[in-house]
Amino acid sequence: MSLKSGKGAHRAPSRLRSPYAIGGLGVAVTAAVLATLVPATASTTDPAPDAGTGPAPAASVPHPERDWMGSTIARHEKTDPGATPRATRAASVEGVDVSDHQGSVDWAALWDDNVRFAYVKATESTTYKNPSFASQYNGSFQQGMIRGAYHFALPDRSSGTRQADFFVAGGGDWSDDGKTLPPVLDLEYNPYGATCYGLTASQIVNWIGDFTARVEQRTGRQPVIYTTTGWWQTCTGDSATFADRNPLWLARYATTPGPLPAGWKTHTLWQYTSSGPLVGDHNRFNGSLAGLKALATG
Repeated sequence: MSLKSGKGAHRAPSRLRSPYAIGGLGVAVTAAVLATLVPATASTTDPAPDAGTGPAPAASVPHPERDWMGSTIARHEKTDPGATPRATRAASVEGVDVSDHQGSVDWAALWDDNVRFAYVKATESTTYKNPSFASQYNGSFQQGMIRGAYHFALPDRSSGTRQADFFVAGGGDWSDDGKTLPPVLDLEYNPYGATCYGLTASQIVNWIGDFTARVEQRTGRQPVIYTTTGWWQTCTGDSATFADRNPLWLARYATTPGPLPAGWKTHTLWQYTSSGPLVGDHNRFNGSLAGLKALATG
């Protein structure tokens, strides 16, 4: 699919950090920062069941290249892909999220359209690495964007700890360079079977707890949680366990973010459409560019 059609038309010290801490405005890009860029990888192994807790996943042809952030939402929730958010760009910062589905991304065109941050799919389960990750992650950085990585979770395939380790090793690490956003855990409807992966609400909550704790142990940052209010209410029992420590990235394709999951008083990021003009998924940071840089600084 061409970029113009989009998706739907589409080592830092291991110490506790507050994801909401207000830091400086980031640091200038230097040769030392460029040295942290991710080397190219080329693994397209399909996801398959691996050791861990939970029932075996439903039989299905693996398709990790079609599992991008928000790819399952339209099949489960009412959306308005063409809706224009009521919040103006002046009150927020525009961003995109990409995966191998986009392939080569025209970062210069996105920059000219005032896109200032990007998230790139790094991994799925413990068996898939985005083959376009390095080029997309480094490309956005070289354009001047603040960027980060996300993991597409399959909680029935293996433990949260194992998936967190795979993610951090596959691009989800965090650097205190002022240009790296915290890691993201993508939790959404199961693309291979039962909505909640055949797990109970308490099992899902425990899985998330294991994943987030391991990411913090490995990177020094608690991950952002990406989800929809509907999935969260259905699959976690609307748990408020993570609201005090994990920033919320809410997905809702409408004019406003709408109601939030339990505990969160506000969203940090909002995926508001899957049919953007250059790259399908567009997002807004709930604050200023200085606030976004503070989130990156940790």
